[in-house]
Amino acid sequence: MKAVQIDRYGSSEVLEYGDAPRPKPGAGEVLIRAKATSVNPFDIAARSGYLAGWYQYDFPLILGLDVAGVIEEKGAGVNHFALGEAVYARTDPSRNGAYAEYVLANVDQVAASPKSLDIIQAGAMPHVALTAWALAEMANLIEGQKVLIHAAAGGVGHLAMQFARLRGAYVIGTASKRNHEFLYELGADEAIDYTATPFENVVKNADAVFDLVGGDTQERSWKTLKPDGILLSIVQPPSQETATKLGVRQGFIGYAQPGGQLLAKFAQMVDAGQLKIAVSSVLPLSDIQCAHALIEARHTRGKLGVEIK
Repeated sequence: MKAVQIDRYGSSEVLEYGDAPRPKPGAGEVLIRAKATSVNPFDIAARSGYLAGWYQYDFPLILGLDVAGVIEEKGAGVNHFALGEAVYARTDPSRNGAYAEYVLANVDQVAASPKSLDIIQAGAMPHVALTAWALAEMANLIEGQKVLIHAAAGGVGHLAMQFARLRGAYVIGTASKRNHEFLYELGADEAIDYTATPFENVVKNADAVFDLVGGDTQERSWKTLKPDGILLSIVQPPSQETATKLGVRQGFIGYAQPGGQLLAKFAQMVDAGQLKIAVSSVLPLSDIQCAHALIEARHTRGKLGVEIK
């Protein structure tokens, strides 16, 4: 099969498109004939070696978490999903992933694809939807609360904003001016141009902040919280010392747990018109180096889809 592999950690130049062995499903696994995947910041971190302390990777390694395609083979003990059925999944990050024509997944990581999405959209959704859901769950958002979401036009951000709105929260998103209309279309109550306005001068008494940027943005976010509010990040753990000093809470989501049941729930929400996934551009798998460069530039609206032919 064709796949993208790395034989060492490094820049996008270590990504090589070529031939790789086709895997066989073991017990409790399915083999998906992949039609689409996507690029997530998680992939960038894995490629660069930042996750070497978390996962003991063997080289050559196939990256990629998201996959959409059809069931090609089923391993022992797999009694649901029909051969040829359209599915989507987020794969196990500790082994070979989804930048390939054939992808292994544990059966409990897989769900039937949303019927109203095309294959590229389905392939862009699993990781960011699971991460955004985890943020909303950890924040325990309820109706009437105020949440500030940084990088709200990005992959995780635009879904986190929708989950927050579905819970009845008042949503403020930071994004460049060109993305404000996009945020309002998805239900934002306020949009702040982070290039022109210090958000901490505008947002006060927030119940929660979703930090999808890190660094100085995270540090400035403490000022926006109300007493006992919570600062959650998927980029770097917020300081417990600072949280205690300010009388607020903090949390970190390094990797949201996979779940086929949740993906099935998201599919129902998508098909009911409650949830949207935005794909701003699509590249072929052979152009994966370019796809990584675009994600690293951090100017992508929604997701960047990758087509596997």
